[in-house]
Amino acid sequence: MDYLKRFRKMLSLRGVTDHTVKSYTTYVKAYLDYVENHLHKYFSQVTWEDRRNFIEHLKAERNLSDRTINAAISQIRFFTIYVLHQPWDQTQLPFRKHDRFLPYVPTQDETIHFIETIPDIKMKAMVSVMYSSGLRIGEVCRLRYEDIEGNSMRIHITSGKSRWDRYAPLSQNALAILTNYWRSCGRPMEWLFPAPRNSKMPMHTINLSRYIHSHEDELGLPRRLTCHSFRHALGTHLYENGADLLTIQAILGHRSIESTTLYVHLASRTISSTKNPFDMPRKDGTHDGRK
Repeated sequence: MDYLKRFRKMLSLRGVTDHTVKSYTTYVKAYLDYVENHLHKYFSQVTWEDRRNFIEHLKAERNLSDRTINAAISQIRFFTIYVLHQPWDQTQLPFRKHDRFLPYVPTQDETIHFIETIPDIKMKAMVSVMYSSGLRIGEVCRLRYEDIEGNSMRIHITSGKSRWDRYAPLSQNALAILTNYWRSCGRPMEWLFPAPRNSKMPMHTINLSRYIHSHEDELGLPRRLTCHSFRHALGTHLYENGADLLTIQAILGHRSIESTTLYVHLASRTISSTKNPFDMPRKDGTHDGRK
């Protein structure tokens, strides 16, 4: 049996995107090789001890983080349940606890300066939309001409990560940059940002990612930005400017409000504008604890 082919088939039946299918097979390939060429076993003979040993082998061989190890466990779990049709016992191979790091978010001034200094009008338009509308990199690259609704100042996002359509806001500045790009770059009528060598295909996400880093280099900045940084920046800056979490959730298309609460931690005004009880007046009228 071609287990990898069946694994991909089952993922497709779940309705996941091609990108998810590709990323979800990364460690299943290694698992298949480990069982067949290292253990020399049939999959019906694989024990929980074998699975645990594979995870330890994977961590040692590739020096993977605990977060990535959890992704590998998820892939093996899906393979076991949906391809082998075997039960899964999470107490036998539990997910690892891992630290949660806050992502880097540039300030509003830093974000706008970064965008304004982009010389390539196509890349400038893409980053402008990514920031002003809070789009994911894949959503920006797959935009079509008809998705831009200039009259109502919104963008129609089709089947994003959350598997539902939504509308994202379109700022006046972003629309002006988009219009300038569209008129000066052949007025594309299908993919709004077509691939450089094939207008029938959308721009590949890696091209935009690489450009972000190259522009950081041009500005003499450390490489801290990713395409997702601009989405985080919008959520953070909206919260700093007074938007409530439910509004931010709707704009960014988060399925759960828990995802949106990240911006409470990232927003600088949350800490700076909150009165510290140690600085509040005491009942006797003094303002500090010094004598």
